Parts: sequence; C-alpha cells; structure tokens
Amino acid sequence: MAEKGQLMPLTRPGSSMLCRTLAASACLLLSAPGAGLAQSPSQGRPDLPPIARDDFLETRTYDLSPAGQAATATLTVFPPQNGHASRAAVVVAPGGAYIGLAANLEGRQVADWFAARGVTAFVLRYRHGGAAPLPVPIEDGERAVRFVRANAAALGVDADRIGMIGFSAGGHLAAMTTALSDNGAPTSSDPVERVSSRPDFLVLGYPWLEATTVDVAGHSEYCRFAGFARWSCRPEDYAAVTPLPALTTKAPATFIYHTTDDGLVPVMGSVHLYTAMHEAGVDVEMHLFAHGAHGTGLGGGDPALQLWPQALDAWLRARGYLDKPPAGR
Repeated sequence: MAEKGQLMPLTRPGSSMLCRTLAASACLLLSAPGAGLAQSPSQGRPDLPPIARDDFLETRTYDLSPAGQAATATLTVFPPQNGHASRAAVVVAPGGAYIGLAANLEGRQVADWFAARGVTAFVLRYRHGGAAPLPVPIEDGERAVRFVRANAAALGVDADRIGMIGFSAGGHLAAMTTALSDNGAPTSSDPVERVSSRPDFLVLGYPWLEATTVDVAGHSEYCRFAGFARWSCRPEDYAAVTPLPALTTKAPATFIYHTTDDGLVPVMGSVHLYTAMHEAGVDVEMHLFAHGAHGTGLGGGDPALQLWPQALDAWLRARGYLDKPPAGR
C-alpha cells in the first residue's frame, strides 16, 4: 500500500470518445482524457505518478483502471480556487442518457462551481453506450469514490468528506453508486478496492431515477435511448438496476433538484425517491421548480432556475462541507 501522501499506482488514459447529440439536449461533448495535455510525469510533485496534466487550466486527469489494465474511466481534478480549501471533495457525474456525456454543462461548469467554494471536484468520465451497458457505468462510479477515498491524503481532501453529484443519467449513476456501495474488500490486492464506495453526501440534479423501470408495454426509457444509439437492449435485463428501495438504507444526506414540467425525465421519479427517503428518516431536501427544460445544469441562464445552486450552497454550508474542518483533524 502506498505511503501517506502518495497516490496509488495508475496507468495513463489514452482513448478518445465522440460527441453525440440528443434530442431535447445540448451537444454532449467530451474530449479524450489526454487530448491537448502533456503526457509526462508531473513537475514539482514527485509523489504523483505519470498523469494527463494541464498546467494552464490547473487540471489533472487520472485513469481509474487497476494498474496493468487498459484505460477505462477517468477522473479529472479541479482543485479549490482562491486559496480556500475545505478539504471536502465531490465526484461529478455528467448526464447523457448513458449514450454520451454532457461534459461541459454538467461536468466542467459544476466542477468550477464547487472549486470556487473550496471543494475539490473530480469530473468522472464513465464508460457508456453499447460497449458498456449498465451496470458498467455504476462500477466506474464506485471506483471513482474509492479512488478519491484511497488517495485522500495525496489529493488534499478528507476521506470522510467525499460526496457525489449527478445529473440526469449521471443522477441515476450517483444514486446507484450509493445504493450498491459497500465497505470495501480489506484483503484485496488493489489498495483502492479496500476502502468504502459510499459517498458522504449526495446531490441529484433532475435524476433519471426510473430509467430502467419496465412499463406495462414491456419497454423502458433506458432501452429506448439505446435504440436511438443503435445498440440492442432488453428492458428485462436492466429492470433491477433501480435505486429504490436499496438507496434508502444506505443514503447519506441528500439534496434533490428537478423541474415539474421536465419533458424528458419525469419529475415523479424524484418525488418517489424523496418520499421513500423521508419515510426512512434520511436527511433529505428537495427543490422543485414549476417550469424548466431538462438539461439546464446550474440553471441554464434562467433567472428562476439559477436559484437552485444558491439553495445547494446553503445546504452544503449548513452541513460544514464549505468550511475548513477543525484543526487537528
């Protein structure tokens, strides 16, 4: 196991992805993990292994695959800004119907929002599409939380202050990551797998929570979008990949945001989750807005919807995630 202050050994990312367009959604852009970045050992930080690095934008990208395996998912780190570090961290899961990734709207912009408040943000580039159907993306979500926790000291965060935020399909991924979380395998040969995959707080933006629910006609939204992307999908194969009811027994403090007339992801999925969490005694807060299209990220320029990040700021601050922890921790 690596010494305190050192990252677990990782391989370097190197594959590329395509930009896809979804109906009723913005163009889903995601560059290759190392595109335009120096593929060389970090300078001035001898404790870090070779990574994809952008000194100009102050980001670093890590491959999440176990050492010796081909690159799979990646995490791009956005450090706290303005010299303020709360030592809290958040894994950001963009949406994209599991056939693409809204990497800017629901990734980079969200990471910058957290970083401006002292929280170290990690944008997750999870596997998706026909080559990586569910539950593969969820495995990447679990691996991401474990990676941050296993390397907390080197990353400058606290292992018990790691949250997860997801939008749309990324919200489903974040919820399922929590629902399927475990305490890790203490005897694993992989140090990352020895720690817990459970987030310490959860934020869900217009989450696609009932994506895999099979309707009376035998269809599911997940498979409908798979059809758009032209890969075969049988709804019954994924019916069990739903957050409820398992999420209510493992959920940390949770914040939910949705719009009532969301035309792509029905708001009732969020309502059902809130109701179940409330009845289970989970610390949960939900904000529903009367109007707003799907895929608005932090508000999409809408004066009303731009209020929800303010509510999230207050919610995080009330739980101490935007403040530095007490001395001596």
